[in-house]
Amino acid sequence: PELPYAPDALEPHVSAETLSFHHGKHHKAYVDKLNAAIAGTAYEGQTLEKVIAESHAAADTGVFNNAAQAWNHTFLWHSMSPAGGGAPAGPLADAINSKFGDLAGFRDAFKRSALGQFGSGWTWLVLTAEGLDITNTGNAETPLSDGVTPLLTLDVWEHAYYLDYQNKRDAYVDAFLSNLINWEFAASNFDNKRAAA
Repeated sequence: PELPYAPDALEPHVSAETLSFHHGKHHKAYVDKLNAAIAGTAYEGQTLEKVIAESHAAADTGVFNNAAQAWNHTFLWHSMSPAGGGAPAGPLADAINSKFGDLAGFRDAFKRSALGQFGSGWTWLVLTAEGLDITNTGNAETPLSDGVTPLLTLDVWEHAYYLDYQNKRDAYVDAFLSNLINWEFAASNFDNKRAAA
């Protein structure tokens, strides 16, 4: 899928150069490899979410890794916004305050989790049966495989930030939390899940 904003829209926090590699090469490669792998198989024509679920259940690692990474990256682009940052509102804000004390408590917990992810992976705000939680997944893993609802994510693979931040993952996480986090997207995911329940 195309980016939901112009390639330079997240500057200076994420450069157009980073997005040209991250979206234009990394994300595209996952999509291309997935499409090639499922051509002529039972996966062909299924939704991406169904391919993820079935390949995970079948331990079909090659298909799962590419399908999950295609999904994770699409979700990532919407987790960031040129008008991001600020604070959540409405029921999501209430849930964050209830779980983390306040927005600062959420930011501290999210940053600790993102910095604590060893190696490649993702940090997620999710909705579980018990309420909000922050979780990490390694490599291509996704919360979809755990039966929880992703609300937003941050990619902490080095390719997501190295051109802009080198080895300073903490600065990248701070930029996301202060300037890019898309609370409207997270709130929409939260409200949709609550309405469905």
